[in-house]
Amino acid sequence: MAAQKFIRMGRHLPTLIYKSVLTLPLLFVWVLVVHAQQPFVTDDTDTTPKHRFHFEFSNEFDLLQPSAFPNLKQNTADFEVDYGLFDNLEIGIESPLLTIINARGTVPRHTTGIGDTNVSLKYNFLKEREHSRRPALAIAFNLELPTGDPTRQLGSGLADFYTNGILQKSLTKKTTLRLNGGILFSGNTTTGVIGIKSRGTVFTAGGSLVKQFTPKLDLGVELTGALTKNLQLGKGQLQTQFGGNYLFKRNMSFDFGLVAGKYAASPRAGVQFGLSIDF
Repeated sequence: MAAQKFIRMGRHLPTLIYKSVLTLPLLFVWVLVVHAQQPFVTDDTDTTPKHRFHFEFSNEFDLLQPSAFPNLKQNTADFEVDYGLFDNLEIGIESPLLTIINARGTVPRHTTGIGDTNVSLKYNFLKEREHSRRPALAIAFNLELPTGDPTRQLGSGLADFYTNGILQKSLTKKTTLRLNGGILFSGNTTTGVIGIKSRGTVFTAGGSLVKQFTPKLDLGVELTGALTKNLQLGKGQLQTQFGGNYLFKRNMSFDFGLVAGKYAASPRAGVQFGLSIDF
């Protein structure tokens, strides 16, 4: 049954990818070393170098939980640009192009449009040093603006304020552990129809373990989750992802991942691909 569902999912994928790629901007790149955060939700402590730009594009196609019916599937084409304001301090803007696929007989059957836009600020206040037990530490602040249309399920209609603490530690020269812990103070965590829809305080946590297998290939696994202040697990979010990055140029990587989730706020299964560029 799972294989049949992914085959049906794949029928829509070429059209959605085509729409996403059409919106990619023309980029003139400068040779630097790319970040390794994508495809993982778990953030890293790295920041964009001062007066440089970092660009990420990702496309994730998800099968939704049965509780989301009549919403069946969602495609999220996400565009993010980060800029190094100062050493160890970056500002970023991120906006998704969403496509929601509904059950037959639902009007409309497909909905496409811009979702809510996220503005972020990240500060890396402690670097990791060789032969030291201290990890790298950073903090991020996010303000999500309600640019998506809530009547079409593309946005929440709420302004979200979120802060996230980030820990990063090299276990070996080629293996890195990252841990996140955050609080959403207002709004909700939805992106389209995925996420916790109830308003108010939400606690988030996540961790990833990534290993460099070759100079060009990193592979890793992560587990992320979210709960409301009422600790209602059934309305929460829990998902895992296996994925990695392939560095095909010194400043560009191809990012890929497979997603599996549990509970109402998570996708049931999904596939992700993306591109990261420093310039």
